[in-house]
Amino acid sequence: MSDPTWRERLFGGFRKTSERLAENLAVVSTARLDQATLDDVEDALVLSDLGPSAASRICDRLAEKRFGLTMTERELKEAVAEEIAAILRPVAKPLEIVAFPRPQVILVIGVNGSGKTTTIAKLAHLFQEQDYGVLLAAGDTFRAAAIGQLKVWAERIGVAVVTGPEGGDPASVVFDAVKQATATGIDALIVDTAGRLQNKRELMDELAKIRRVLGRLNPEAPHDVVLVLDATNGQNALSQIDVFKEVAGVTGLIMTKLDGTARGGVLVAAAEQYGLPIHAIGVGEKIDDLRPFDPDLVARVIAGVA
Repeated sequence: MSDPTWRERLFGGFRKTSERLAENLAVVSTARLDQATLDDVEDALVLSDLGPSAASRICDRLAEKRFGLTMTERELKEAVAEEIAAILRPVAKPLEIVAFPRPQVILVIGVNGSGKTTTIAKLAHLFQEQDYGVLLAAGDTFRAAAIGQLKVWAERIGVAVVTGPEGGDPASVVFDAVKQATATGIDALIVDTAGRLQNKRELMDELAKIRRVLGRLNPEAPHDVVLVLDATNGQNALSQIDVFKEVAGVTGLIMTKLDGTARGGVLVAAAEQYGLPIHAIGVGEKIDDLRPFDPDLVARVIAGVA
């Protein structure tokens, strides 16, 4: 991505992650890439939240290409960045508005506190920048705070939001929103959903009902089921993917709060383990702090290669 300010924000946002990896790699003797060195590199990657599977794959590739070679610390980081990028490239897929007839219905799911509602606003803003019309639906009717927060954001970015009473039926909010979006020719309808995981069955039933209602109005909908993950949860974010894949049929991921954690490596673990599209990443609180996922840039940022 050519935007230099975004590049700077990414480097700033991933600083804790890249410092952690640099710290873990610092113990590696890089004179010559032998088996002992590779074992140290693998340990460093696992300790940096990239996960055992990705760490093992990266080291296998390093061994294939560079075993026995003398490498400087910089060359090692460059090589690690290249192998991280190889894992991330296949999953880097921007969320594109392609549905016909409109609207494209995007269900956004995630546990409470993951930054879901803020991410919806940022996603809406991203679509606005591409000249798409956006409508929001407050499908998390169980928390008055969620409805209120979505309304505030909608007003701030100048989009309409369809709401229902607190404690009301989310499916009926979604029904009204799809009818409104269809009637007005809106390009994208982004639906907030409840983030309660304590009762998986209840959440599953609720999402199934929303899907049934959507299917009656638009057999293709939902076109996307996007899971918002909080990077500060590290490896726990991966168990959320497991649960939501089962409960909601996740089609893609957005990872938030990468600026607040040293665990940004979990992005690589998620890519390696699940292969789900990563649509975008967030590195801050501002409205334009969510951008499409650039795998090469992110790989260099994680590895600390400017």
